[in-house]
Amino acid sequence: MEQIGTLSSVEGRKLLYAIYQELRYQKQMSNLAILALTWRICTTEREISRYTKQEVQVLHPLGFFRGTALWMEEIVNRFYFSTINSFVYLGAAILLVLIGIRRFSSTVSDSIVIAGVAFEAMMLLFMFIVMLFTPSEDALPVDKSEDDPQKELLYEIGEIATDFATAVSKLESLGDNVKNLLIQQTEILTLLRESNEMTRQIISPSPKLLEIMQETNKSLQQFKESLDKLNQATAQLAQEEIEIAVRKELEKFFTNIMNNKDAK
Repeated sequence: MEQIGTLSSVEGRKLLYAIYQELRYQKQMSNLAILALTWRICTTEREISRYTKQEVQVLHPLGFFRGTALWMEEIVNRFYFSTINSFVYLGAAILLVLIGIRRFSSTVSDSIVIAGVAFEAMMLLFMFIVMLFTPSEDALPVDKSEDDPQKELLYEIGEIATDFATAVSKLESLGDNVKNLLIQQTEILTLLRESNEMTRQIISPSPKLLEIMQETNKSLQQFKESLDKLNQATAQLAQEEIEIAVRKELEKFFTNIMNNKDAK
């Protein structure tokens, strides 16, 4: 929480201005409630955050007399001077009407005229007291509408320069984004070319691959022919072995027959 020495300092007066703006326009409090609350803040209150959104603590309250004087300066005179001035003119108008009627008619008694004079005197006295506590303008927030034309022109030029710098920065950022987009587009095109090349190679094999496939087919054909020859040789060999075995059996058979005849 921010701490402030007294409300009579420049920072304190600015704080009172902000408090009034908050109570009057944000919280929509009545004038009497604002006057009572701001008088309490000026005289005795330490914790400003109890009543407003201002997170400020007053270290040294001003007390009754100094706080009331500050309240008269920064609240009553600054924000209600026109209202008090209106009541003064109202009292003067009422007094003139009463005196005029009293001059030409007896319907208005002297006591009513005296009461009107007393009311006007009280209003003038109150206006004198309020004007006696005229505040210093140093604590007021700077109003740009009261600056001279040169300051306004410089302020507008500064805003234009700021907007121009912001626009240039955005254009530079946009240019960088476009460059990055072009780089990404180039990379994507390169990938597409490589993908198309791979697809083309898959669909239509290269001449080397065709040559290798032809050689492989020839080798397979030769291997098949070799197998056929081997099968033929194996069959022929088996036939010869069968013939030899048959011959041996026939020889044994005829030999046995001959031996049997000799034995008889």
